[in-house]
Amino acid sequence: MRNQFVGLLSVVLALGLAGCGASPASSGSHAAAADPKAVISVNNVEPVSYLLPSNTDDTAGWKVVTQLFEGLVTFSPKGDLIYANASSITPNQDASVFTVKLKPGWKFTNGEAITAQTYARAWSFAANAANGQLGAAIFSTIAGYDRLQDPHGPKDALLDGLKVLDDQTLQVQLSAPDSSFPYKVGDVAFLPLPSVAYRDVQAFGRHPIGDGPYRFVSWTPNQSIRLQANPQYQGPRKARNGGLVFRDYQSLDTAYADVEASNLDVLDSVPVSSLATYRKDQLVQAFSRPGPGFKSLTIPENLPHFQGEEGRLRRAALSQALDRSEMVQKVFRGSARVATDFTAPTIAGHSTRLKGAEVLEHRQARARQLWRQANAIAPWSGSFDIAYAADGSDKDWVDAATHAVQGTLAIKSQSTIFPTAKEFRTAINQRQIRAAFSSGIQSDYPHPEGYLVQGYASWFADGKGLNHGDYKSEAFDGLIRQAARQTQLQDTLSYYQQAEEQLLQDLPALPLWYTNVSAAASQRMSHVPFSYMGLPSYYELTKRRA
Repeated sequence: MRNQFVGLLSVVLALGLAGCGASPASSGSHAAAADPKAVISVNNVEPVSYLLPSNTDDTAGWKVVTQLFEGLVTFSPKGDLIYANASSITPNQDASVFTVKLKPGWKFTNGEAITAQTYARAWSFAANAANGQLGAAIFSTIAGYDRLQDPHGPKDALLDGLKVLDDQTLQVQLSAPDSSFPYKVGDVAFLPLPSVAYRDVQAFGRHPIGDGPYRFVSWTPNQSIRLQANPQYQGPRKARNGGLVFRDYQSLDTAYADVEASNLDVLDSVPVSSLATYRKDQLVQAFSRPGPGFKSLTIPENLPHFQGEEGRLRRAALSQALDRSEMVQKVFRGSARVATDFTAPTIAGHSTRLKGAEVLEHRQARARQLWRQANAIAPWSGSFDIAYAADGSDKDWVDAATHAVQGTLAIKSQSTIFPTAKEFRTAINQRQIRAAFSSGIQSDYPHPEGYLVQGYASWFADGKGLNHGDYKSEAFDGLIRQAARQTQLQDTLSYYQQAEEQLLQDLPALPLWYTNVSAAASQRMSHVPFSYMGLPSYYELTKRRA
């Protein structure tokens, strides 16, 4: 059974993100002239919080944190699991206990050794509600998690399920079987922390010390974050450049103009205004391929008129009022695909044939009928508003969506605009948004669990994970728990798809589309590969010698 289970992991990983590697254009003839000391500039926005792995739930922070820290595993461009600090992660027969073996000799850049105790302490810190970490809920399947959910409890309490057997061996006892665990430890929240971090986590997060391919240099708020290659790094992501500069941009159009002028080396998201033309732009190198991004519109459970049967009817009506195909073609110029489920085409188990998926089709008459049924329960009042950040790429589709809602349902609908992604994400995390809002998931690890459990499980609600709409369903939770118990691929995916069918009934978020990788680089770049996340593989970026 153990060998069979380990074999299953290989099968799922192999299916995970096939086809998402670098295109031939990303590894052109200039590679031989690459400058290994060149510093590469890449786009970003200001991270929402300080740079602490377990408190990172935004892409801007993720980009930086994952370059500063290395964990037990990483993933290839196709989604294959690669051991980093771990030499093995071995399950027992039913995947309820895992034994993690570490590679000896790993250290943080301050010289502190990384041991099994390092991970036990970091994971316990992250899981402990007294420490208020946004990534806490991902540790919920480890035994003892519930005991640490007192926000006024001791901050140094440890998870009961973590047993340090020796410096290189950590035994993990789960509260229930979880076949996704070897993938899950690839999540940013599972990264290790040096002991100095616990003295003042916010101060540490402003000047982090990690064990990744890069080391921290400086952070100028709202301008840039600078990293340099870490010569002490011992893992599989050895930097092929001299460092990175993450530059903040409030406008993707400005960032794209900087790429054209060779003032920015790599842009990971082409602005909507250039999607129709960037592939023919002779001033840039263009990249386009399927990606793991899932885009949605979250309708929080606490919004008036969106609870119970009334809420179910209104969610379905709004979903069918939207013409996703038209938005994909007119707004995104075909650089996205209409969603048919809650994962992504590059993830194992993705489906185009879920029961109930007709609720994602554009049916105006049906939308009006459902809205009238909801009004019979309680008459509608107010406006259906959609919130987004001005420094992203949401404006055009939100404008199209509010126009569709007004035209189809004859109600007021408008946008709520936050100036920056940081302000937008902060408002979401603090539950200060009184509107539906732009949302989406690109899981840290290529497994359907990263989309479904993190996005909709009840234990990821209330500020403990990515369930920002605070959706809670016993039926959904039960199905994903059953999925976690399975050690056969098809059984696991069957339960996940049943869970998705429950989501199609409840619609805590309206699936919209899957975003392709649409990126650009300056002509100075010699190698621009992409990771399983659909983002540049930062450590592999190289630039021609000047």
